[in-house]
Amino acid sequence: MKNYPLILVSLLLFSTTAPALEKTAPKPIDEVHQRVQQVVPYTLDQVRQTFTKTVHGGIQHVIAKSADDTRQIKLIQAHLSEIANQFRKDDFSVTERMHGADMPGLARLKTAKTDDIKFEYKALENGAQIHYSTEYPQFVQALHEWFDAQISEHGSDEIPEHVKHHLTPAE
Repeated sequence: MKNYPLILVSLLLFSTTAPALEKTAPKPIDEVHQRVQQVVPYTLDQVRQTFTKTVHGGIQHVIAKSADDTRQIKLIQAHLSEIANQFRKDDFSVTERMHGADMPGLARLKTAKTDDIKFEYKALENGAQIHYSTEYPQFVQALHEWFDAQISEHGSDEIPEHVKHHLTPAE
């Protein structure tokens, strides 16, 4: 019975901190999905998206689940082309609308000068990609943090034909 007060205090302490922990938990994937769907023109359920980190940054792929879905493919291509153009102009407002201004890596990416990071758009048969690259270690780290945050909020689909192109993080 000597431990009874200790147990009671522990239970009381846990019961008062549990609600605080709930409030700081990451946003549910459904909430992120809804916010992203309001920004992107394609249907999220009909695409696969990957974020693959590389030595000099990373590559984002968005492809249609169905190679015959030309509507989704055109929407993906238009959106990723527009995003790459915005990023080239140091405009990360789309990312802020989807993920918030405090997204990991974003503040540092916004400090890059126009040519510090390359954002190379490429149309693919079944979608599109953006290749992010830089020679500056601080921006590589920022891109990696940004990719990690993207993966934690969106997930990163596995695309079998994609994996063979990026077996190592080299570019």
